[in-house]
Amino acid sequence: MPTPSLLAVFAHPDDECLSAGGVLARHASEGARTAVVTATWSADSPRAAELAEALHILGADTPRMLGYADSRVPHSAPGRPRWCDAPLDETVRGLVAHLRDFRPEIVVTHDAYGGPTGHEDHVHTHRVTALAVHAAGLERLYPDAGEPWQPSALYLSTHPHAAVGAWGGHLAAVGKALRTVPGERVTATVDVTPWLDRKVAAILAHRTEVTRGAAPGLVAALPAPERERLLGTEYYTRHDLTPTAPAQTELLS
Repeated sequence: MPTPSLLAVFAHPDDECLSAGGVLARHASEGARTAVVTATWSADSPRAAELAEALHILGADTPRMLGYADSRVPHSAPGRPRWCDAPLDETVRGLVAHLRDFRPEIVVTHDAYGGPTGHEDHVHTHRVTALAVHAAGLERLYPDAGEPWQPSALYLSTHPHAAVGAWGGHLAAVGKALRTVPGERVTATVDVTPWLDRKVAAILAHRTEVTRGAAPGLVAALPAPERERLLGTEYYTRHDLTPTAPAQTELLS
């Protein structure tokens, strides 16, 4: 069967590589259409140019940017509201338009914790995406945002408790605690080591974040074996979006 098309939705430039760079590269290498929607930073910023370079490395389509301000960096989108402060209906409508335009079979985003660091923009991106993937398939919601389209599944990028041993020490150095889930909540564990070189190159393309010592900077400083240990596996929780069970006429069970 052909590899399904994939639209990833993440909060900031670099989240796409760190959270799902291996899966994006894998799908693209197998001929699938892939693209990324980024919630924050303006399209004319240096970080947008770095994002375009990273997506090119991963084989994804050109950036799709919603253009809101990073909650901690107001100058990231001058004149625009912070992502977390923008009207919810507006943000859902904007993402629905991208879903209906690209028409992906699967969607990938942050988990409910907002990933290991729990950044507020990540958490909000999870919430907006969870609403948008359902709204996109309903013809009477946002009729001006394109023809209805229902993705088949939503994958949440996550980390099991077992990952604390790998990531915990590195994030502790920058004062961050891990937010992880029980192992049984992980429904897809993906070995992305065949695409790791591409994933790492895409991470390092975010030179602004490398320079300031954010997560890409941590990756840049690691020896190759440690990069593989930290980045060679990606974890996801799948939520089906299309009906799979027969209709019920009795009480829910």
